[in-house]
Amino acid sequence: MSESYLINKYFSKLVKNNPPALSLNDDVFYDKKNNNVISVDTYVEKTHFPNFKNPDLIIKKIIRASISDLVCKGVTPKYYFLSGSGNHRYFNKINLKKISNSLKSEQKKYSIKLSGGDTVYSEKISFTVMSLGYSKKIIKRNNGKVHDDIYVTGDLGDSFVGLRYLQKKKFLRNVYKKYFIQKFYLPTININFSKHLSKFANTSIDISDGLLIDLVKMLNKQNLSSEIYYNKIPLSKNLILFLKKNNLDKKKFIFNGDDYQILFSAPKSNRVKISKIAKMTKTKISRIGKITLKKKHNLRLLNGNKSVKLSKMPGYEHNFF
Repeated sequence: MSESYLINKYFSKLVKNNPPALSLNDDVFYDKKNNNVISVDTYVEKTHFPNFKNPDLIIKKIIRASISDLVCKGVTPKYYFLSGSGNHRYFNKINLKKISNSLKSEQKKYSIKLSGGDTVYSEKISFTVMSLGYSKKIIKRNNGKVHDDIYVTGDLGDSFVGLRYLQKKKFLRNVYKKYFIQKFYLPTININFSKHLSKFANTSIDISDGLLIDLVKMLNKQNLSSEIYYNKIPLSKNLILFLKKNNLDKKKFIFNGDDYQILFSAPKSNRVKISKIAKMTKTKISRIGKITLKKKHNLRLLNGNKSVKLSKMPGYEHNFF
């Protein structure tokens, strides 16, 4: 049972008279009347992080992943609420001090404030974060237009390599191992660029589950498709070298998510504006495809004029059984 099936089957009917819930088909709750924007996410050991050996880094990743839901909507986060479940093995004095120091650091970096939460005893460790921001407008899913350009910020794939290293995956050469592990724990959140998103974007999502699977989610209620240009997908110089040194296929590394970059569409007429804002905010931007009328496929991955074949849709699926 997938997450989308579970929501559609059992919960979507409960929000029919609640427009701010956005049909449970977006990253956030949006109360337009009061300008409230809220996201809620839960993070569990062995699902979202391999283990709890680095609590200082894990808590930073969790906070960044949470505020990313707001940032990709063009909303600046202001407050967050943090709940944690665990026991003395996880929440000892040393770890709690590390967590507290990391939260202080993230609060300063992103100008956010801890505003509440909860703790509970549990044999397993997990965290739930609610992030809150205010905005008169957000960039929703399912508002793409035919012929829109498709853009992504930053680079893709670095975080997944870091996860593989943390999972003790052995490669021929451990090229830039520390770099990739840091990218897993400390994703780049493009807040400064996000502040301008409403000036040019039609629809958006953050890449948490993977480029292609999140692209489908971004347009899943529209009768639209998309074309993605395989060689335009941005990779870091370190990832290019890593793939080359280990003789690996990049398809297996760049579509798996945990990137927390902003994926969005915009009219062709906004190309110059987007380029100027990217330069002003020092944000790497790549135009990687376009939205098309839906024909046979939800999306096409193209390398020149040829389709790139995938055995299945790559990315993370929330399957319950």
